[in-house]
Amino acid sequence: MAEVLGVVGDRWALLIVRETALGLRRFDQLQASTGAPRQVLSDRLHRLTEAGLLSTRPYRTPGQRTRHEYVLTEAGIDLIPVLAALSDWGERHRGAGALPEIVYRHSSCGGRVTAALQCECGERIDPHGRLIAEVRR
Repeated sequence: MAEVLGVVGDRWALLIVRETALGLRRFDQLQASTGAPRQVLSDRLHRLTEAGLLSTRPYRTPGQRTRHEYVLTEAGIDLIPVLAALSDWGERHRGAGALPEIVYRHSSCGGRVTAALQCECGERIDPHGRLIAEVRR
C-alpha cells in the first residue's frame, strides 16, 4: 500500500488521473481544471508517466512547437474504479446536501455506478461481515 500511495497518494495525482479519464489531455487543460501550480503539475505528470499510469503522444498546433499530451494507459484506466469508489464514499460521508463533483454513470442505461467489494467467485461482500484481510510480508 505504501508503494501505491507513493505514486497516487496525493491530491494532485488523483485529480490528474480523473481529469485525464474525463478527456483532458494537455498540460494547460490539466492545470486549469485542477488548479495545480505548473511545477507541481509537471512533477506529477512525470511521476505518473514513469509509473506507467500515463503515456505521452506528440501533437503540434500550427505555428507552435511540438508538445505532448497525456493519455491513460491500461494501468491508469484500472484506477477509474478507485476514483468512483472515492466519489461514492465522499457522497455518502461528507456534509448533508453536498453535491458530488462527478457522478459516474453507466453509458448504456444511465444508472449511477457505485463501488462494491466482490469476490472472484462473483459474490458481493459486506465489508462489515465476511471480509478477511490477509497480510503478506
